[in-house]
Amino acid sequence: MKRQRIIFTALSVGLFLAFAQFAGTIAEAQQTADPRVADLVKAGRIRVALHLAQYTKDPVTGELRGLGSGTVSVQIAHALAARLGVEVQLVGYPSPPAVEECLKAGTCDVGFAGIERAAALGLSPPFLQLDYTYLVPAGSSIRSVVDADRPGVRVAVVRNHLSTLALSRTLKHIKPIDTEIPEAAFDLLRTGQADAFASTRPVLLAYSAKLPDSRVLEDRYGANLVAMAVAKDQAGRLAYISEFIEEAKASEFVQRAIERAGERGIRVAPRDLN
Repeated sequence: MKRQRIIFTALSVGLFLAFAQFAGTIAEAQQTADPRVADLVKAGRIRVALHLAQYTKDPVTGELRGLGSGTVSVQIAHALAARLGVEVQLVGYPSPPAVEECLKAGTCDVGFAGIERAAALGLSPPFLQLDYTYLVPAGSSIRSVVDADRPGVRVAVVRNHLSTLALSRTLKHIKPIDTEIPEAAFDLLRTGQADAFASTRPVLLAYSAKLPDSRVLEDRYGANLVAMAVAKDQAGRLAYISEFIEEAKASEFVQRAIERAGERGIRVAPRDLN
Protein backbone atom coordinates (compact mmCIF):
# COMPACT_ATOMS: atom_id res chain seq x y z
CA MET A 1 0.00 0.00 0.00
CA LYS A 2 2.78 2.41 0.89
CA ARG A 3 4.62 1.77 -2.37
CA GLN A 4 1.40 2.32 -4.34
CA ARG A 5 0.89 5.72 -2.69
CA ILE A 6 4.48 6.62 -3.58
CA ILE A 7 3.68 5.80 -7.20
CA PHE A 8 0.72 8.17 -7.30
CA THR A 9 2.63 10.94 -5.52
CA ALA A 10 5.55 10.63 -7.91
CA LEU A 11 3.30 10.82 -10.94
CA SER A 12 1.77 14.04 -9.71
CA VAL A 13 4.96 15.97 -10.52
CA GLY A 14 4.84 14.89 -14.14
CA LEU A 15 4.77 11.64 -16.05
CA PHE A 16 8.28 11.83 -17.44
CA LEU A 17 9.92 12.45 -14.08
CA ALA A 18 7.72 9.85 -12.45
CA PHE A 19 8.69 7.12 -14.88
CA ALA A 20 12.36 7.83 -14.19
CA GLN A 21 11.70 7.38 -10.49
CA PHE A 22 9.85 4.13 -11.13
CA ALA A 23 12.70 2.56 -13.10
CA GLY A 24 14.21 1.04 -10.00
CA THR A 25 10.94 -0.69 -9.03
CA ILE A 26 10.22 -2.40 -12.36
CA ALA A 27 12.32 -5.49 -11.72
CA GLU A 28 10.73 -5.96 -8.30
CA ALA A 29 7.23 -5.57 -9.75
CA GLN A 30 7.94 -8.23 -12.36
CA GLN A 31 9.35 -10.67 -9.80
CA THR A 32 6.44 -10.30 -7.36
CA ALA A 33 3.57 -9.94 -9.83
CA ASP A 34 0.06 -10.27 -8.45
CA PRO A 35 -1.37 -13.45 -10.00
CA ARG A 36 -4.43 -11.48 -11.10
CA VAL A 37 -2.29 -9.50 -13.56
CA ALA A 38 0.62 -11.88 -14.04
CA ASP A 39 -0.19 -12.22 -17.75
CA LEU A 40 0.25 -8.47 -18.27
CA VAL A 41 3.54 -8.45 -16.39
CA LYS A 42 4.78 -11.44 -18.39
CA ALA A 43 3.84 -9.70 -21.66
CA GLY A 44 5.74 -6.59 -20.56
CA ARG A 45 3.04 -4.29 -21.88
CA ILE A 46 -0.55 -3.24 -21.41
CA ARG A 47 -2.58 -2.51 -24.54
CA VAL A 48 -4.88 0.41 -23.78
CA ALA A 49 -7.85 0.99 -26.09
CA LEU A 50 -9.10 4.52 -26.76
CA HIS A 51 -11.96 5.56 -29.02
CA LEU A 52 -12.39 8.76 -31.02
CA ALA A 53 -12.98 11.83 -28.88
CA GLN A 54 -10.53 10.25 -26.40
CA TYR A 55 -7.46 10.52 -28.61
CA THR A 56 -5.80 12.25 -31.53
CA LYS A 57 -3.16 10.86 -33.89
CA ASP A 58 -0.03 12.67 -34.98
CA PRO A 59 -0.31 12.83 -38.81
CA VAL A 60 3.44 12.40 -39.24
CA THR A 61 4.49 9.88 -36.59
CA GLY A 62 1.16 8.13 -36.07
CA GLU A 63 1.59 8.50 -32.31
CA LEU A 64 -1.63 8.53 -30.29
CA ARG A 65 -2.18 11.21 -27.65
CA GLY A 66 -5.02 11.71 -25.22
CA LEU A 67 -7.71 14.21 -26.17
CA GLY A 68 -10.37 15.68 -23.88
CA SER A 69 -11.11 13.23 -21.10
CA GLY A 70 -8.59 10.94 -22.79
CA THR A 71 -5.78 13.17 -21.51
CA VAL A 72 -6.77 12.06 -18.00
CA SER A 73 -7.41 8.44 -18.97
CA VAL A 74 -3.97 8.15 -20.56
CA GLN A 75 -2.38 9.37 -17.32
CA ILE A 76 -4.36 6.72 -15.43
CA ALA A 77 -3.15 4.08 -17.89
CA HIS A 78 0.47 5.14 -17.44
CA ALA A 79 0.07 5.04 -13.66
CA LEU A 80 -1.30 1.50 -13.87
CA ALA A 81 1.55 0.46 -16.15
CA ALA A 82 4.11 1.96 -13.75
CA ARG A 83 2.57 0.01 -10.88
CA LEU A 84 2.82 -3.20 -12.95
CA GLY A 85 6.29 -2.38 -14.26
CA VAL A 86 5.25 -2.65 -17.92
CA GLU A 87 5.03 -0.43 -20.99
CA VAL A 88 1.89 1.26 -22.31
CA GLN A 89 0.70 0.65 -25.86
CA LEU A 90 -2.13 2.97 -26.88
CA VAL A 91 -4.47 1.57 -29.53
CA GLY A 92 -7.04 3.76 -31.30
CA TYR A 93 -10.56 2.72 -32.34
CA PRO A 94 -13.34 4.68 -34.06
CA SER A 95 -16.10 4.12 -31.50
CA PRO A 96 -16.99 2.71 -28.06
CA PRO A 97 -18.53 -0.45 -29.58
CA ALA A 98 -15.22 -1.09 -31.38
CA VAL A 99 -13.39 -0.85 -28.04
CA GLU A 100 -15.90 -3.27 -26.56
CA GLU A 101 -15.20 -5.73 -29.37
CA CYS A 102 -11.41 -5.51 -28.97
CA LEU A 103 -11.72 -6.25 -25.24
CA LYS A 104 -13.95 -9.24 -25.89
CA ALA A 105 -11.56 -10.52 -28.59
CA GLY A 106 -8.49 -10.05 -26.41
CA THR A 107 -6.76 -7.74 -28.89
CA CYS A 108 -6.52 -5.07 -26.18
CA ASP A 109 -6.18 -5.41 -22.41
CA VAL A 110 -8.03 -2.44 -20.92
CA GLY A 111 -10.14 0.45 -22.12
CA PHE A 112 -12.40 3.15 -20.73
CA ALA A 113 -16.19 3.09 -20.79
CA GLY A 114 -19.27 4.53 -19.16
CA ILE A 115 -20.97 2.52 -16.43
CA GLU A 116 -23.97 1.95 -18.71
CA ARG A 117 -21.86 -0.69 -20.49
CA ALA A 118 -21.64 -2.86 -17.35
CA ALA A 119 -23.78 -5.58 -18.93
CA ALA A 120 -21.19 -6.16 -21.66
CA LEU A 121 -17.89 -5.31 -19.91
CA GLY A 122 -16.18 -5.66 -16.56
CA LEU A 123 -15.98 -2.15 -15.11
CA SER A 124 -14.01 -0.64 -12.24
CA PRO A 125 -15.57 1.98 -9.99
CA PRO A 126 -15.97 5.16 -12.07
CA PHE A 127 -13.24 7.78 -11.76
CA LEU A 128 -14.46 10.61 -14.02
CA GLN A 129 -17.77 12.40 -14.48
CA LEU A 130 -18.52 14.06 -17.83
CA ASP A 131 -21.81 15.92 -18.13
CA TYR A 132 -23.94 15.56 -21.27
CA THR A 133 -25.13 18.80 -22.84
CA TYR A 134 -25.31 20.75 -26.12
CA LEU A 135 -23.12 23.02 -28.24
CA VAL A 136 -25.10 25.65 -30.13
CA PRO A 137 -23.93 28.25 -32.70
CA ALA A 138 -23.86 32.02 -32.33
CA GLY A 139 -27.31 33.58 -32.14
CA SER A 140 -29.06 30.35 -31.22
CA SER A 141 -32.33 30.64 -29.30
CA ILE A 142 -31.52 27.40 -27.47
CA ARG A 143 -30.65 28.36 -23.89
CA SER A 144 -31.31 25.10 -22.05
CA VAL A 145 -31.62 21.39 -22.76
CA VAL A 146 -35.41 21.77 -22.68
CA ASP A 147 -35.21 24.30 -25.54
CA ALA A 148 -33.46 21.73 -27.74
CA ASP A 149 -36.34 19.28 -27.53
CA ARG A 150 -38.76 21.22 -29.72
CA PRO A 151 -40.28 20.27 -33.08
CA GLY A 152 -38.03 21.32 -35.93
CA VAL A 153 -34.79 21.45 -33.92
CA ARG A 154 -32.01 19.43 -35.56
CA VAL A 155 -29.59 17.80 -33.12
CA ALA A 156 -26.39 16.13 -34.37
CA VAL A 157 -25.13 13.14 -32.38
CA VAL A 158 -22.58 10.32 -32.66
CA ARG A 159 -24.21 6.94 -33.18
CA ASN A 160 -23.93 4.52 -30.22
CA HIS A 161 -22.13 6.97 -27.94
CA LEU A 162 -23.45 6.93 -24.38
CA SER A 163 -24.34 10.61 -24.69
CA THR A 164 -26.61 9.67 -27.59
CA LEU A 165 -28.19 6.73 -25.78
CA ALA A 166 -28.92 8.96 -22.78
CA LEU A 167 -30.37 11.63 -25.06
CA SER A 168 -32.71 9.16 -26.75
CA ARG A 169 -34.29 8.42 -23.38
CA THR A 170 -35.08 12.08 -22.73
CA LEU A 171 -36.24 13.43 -26.11
CA LYS A 172 -39.96 13.63 -26.73
CA HIS A 173 -40.36 15.77 -29.85
CA ILE A 174 -37.36 15.24 -32.16
CA LYS A 175 -35.16 12.52 -33.62
CA PRO A 176 -31.40 13.23 -33.62
CA ILE A 177 -29.24 13.16 -36.75
CA ASP A 178 -26.77 10.25 -36.44
CA THR A 179 -23.13 10.51 -37.50
CA GLU A 180 -20.26 8.05 -37.18
CA ILE A 181 -17.65 10.25 -35.48
CA PRO A 182 -17.63 13.52 -33.47
CA GLU A 183 -16.00 15.49 -36.29
CA ALA A 184 -18.90 14.66 -38.59
CA ALA A 185 -21.46 15.80 -36.00
CA PHE A 186 -19.56 19.05 -35.53
CA ASP A 187 -19.43 19.60 -39.30
CA LEU A 188 -23.24 19.44 -39.42
CA LEU A 189 -23.42 22.17 -36.80
CA ARG A 190 -20.67 24.27 -38.38
CA THR A 191 -22.30 24.17 -41.83
CA GLY A 192 -25.79 24.98 -40.55
CA GLN A 193 -27.21 21.50 -41.16
CA ALA A 194 -27.84 21.05 -37.42
CA ASP A 195 -28.99 23.44 -34.71
CA ALA A 196 -27.17 21.73 -31.84
CA PHE A 197 -24.50 19.09 -31.22
CA ALA A 198 -25.04 16.77 -28.23
CA SER A 199 -22.08 15.15 -26.48
CA THR A 200 -19.99 15.39 -23.31
CA ARG A 201 -19.06 18.80 -21.99
CA PRO A 202 -15.27 18.40 -22.52
CA VAL A 203 -15.77 17.39 -26.16
CA LEU A 204 -18.14 20.29 -26.81
CA LEU A 205 -15.87 22.83 -25.10
CA ALA A 206 -13.04 21.74 -27.38
CA TYR A 207 -15.19 22.09 -30.50
CA SER A 208 -16.61 25.45 -29.36
CA ALA A 209 -13.13 26.93 -29.80
CA LYS A 210 -13.43 26.12 -33.52
CA LEU A 211 -16.78 27.88 -33.95
CA PRO A 212 -16.68 31.60 -33.08
CA ASP A 213 -19.27 32.80 -30.55
CA SER A 214 -20.74 29.33 -30.11
CA ARG A 215 -21.95 28.32 -26.64
CA VAL A 216 -21.94 25.17 -24.52
CA LEU A 217 -25.11 25.11 -22.43
CA GLU A 218 -24.76 25.39 -18.66
CA ASP A 219 -27.28 22.68 -17.77
CA ARG A 220 -27.13 19.00 -18.66
CA TYR A 221 -29.36 16.10 -19.66
CA GLY A 222 -27.26 13.42 -17.99
CA ALA A 223 -23.69 12.40 -17.22
CA ASN A 224 -21.14 9.81 -18.27
CA LEU A 225 -19.43 8.13 -15.34
CA VAL A 226 -16.19 6.79 -16.83
CA ALA A 227 -14.61 3.57 -15.55
CA MET A 228 -11.68 1.42 -16.60
CA ALA A 229 -12.98 -1.53 -18.62
CA VAL A 230 -11.86 -5.12 -19.18
CA ALA A 231 -13.41 -8.16 -20.79
CA LYS A 232 -16.28 -9.64 -18.79
CA ASP A 233 -14.40 -12.90 -18.16
CA GLN A 234 -11.35 -11.15 -16.63
CA ALA A 235 -12.55 -11.20 -13.01
CA GLY A 236 -9.08 -11.23 -11.47
CA ARG A 237 -7.83 -8.38 -13.64
CA LEU A 238 -10.96 -6.39 -12.84
CA ALA A 239 -10.49 -6.84 -9.09
CA TYR A 240 -6.89 -5.62 -9.33
CA ILE A 241 -7.81 -2.62 -11.48
CA SER A 242 -10.74 -1.72 -9.22
CA GLU A 243 -8.40 -1.55 -6.22
CA PHE A 244 -6.03 0.61 -8.28
CA ILE A 245 -8.80 3.02 -9.29
CA GLU A 246 -10.11 3.34 -5.73
CA GLU A 247 -6.66 4.27 -4.49
CA ALA A 248 -6.11 6.68 -7.39
CA LYS A 249 -9.23 8.54 -6.30
CA ALA A 250 -8.51 8.37 -2.56
CA SER A 251 -4.94 9.62 -3.02
CA GLU A 252 -6.25 12.52 -5.18
CA PHE A 253 -4.18 11.30 -8.10
CA VAL A 254 -7.24 11.51 -10.37
CA GLN A 255 -7.87 15.11 -9.32
CA ARG A 256 -4.24 16.02 -10.00
CA ALA A 257 -4.43 14.28 -13.39
CA ILE A 258 -7.45 16.44 -14.27
CA GLU A 259 -5.56 19.57 -13.22
CA ARG A 260 -2.48 18.58 -15.24
CA ALA A 261 -4.62 17.90 -18.30
CA GLY A 262 -6.04 21.42 -18.13
CA GLU A 263 -9.31 20.18 -19.61
CA ARG A 264 -12.53 21.94 -18.67
CA GLY A 265 -15.76 20.11 -17.88
CA ILE A 266 -14.17 17.08 -16.20
CA ARG A 267 -14.48 16.18 -12.53
CA VAL A 268 -13.77 13.23 -10.28
CA ALA A 269 -16.68 10.81 -10.13
CA PRO A 270 -18.44 10.84 -6.77
CA ARG A 271 -17.70 7.96 -4.45
CA ASP A 272 -21.35 7.44 -3.56
CA LEU A 273 -23.48 7.06 -6.68
CA ASN A 274 -26.74 6.54 -4.86
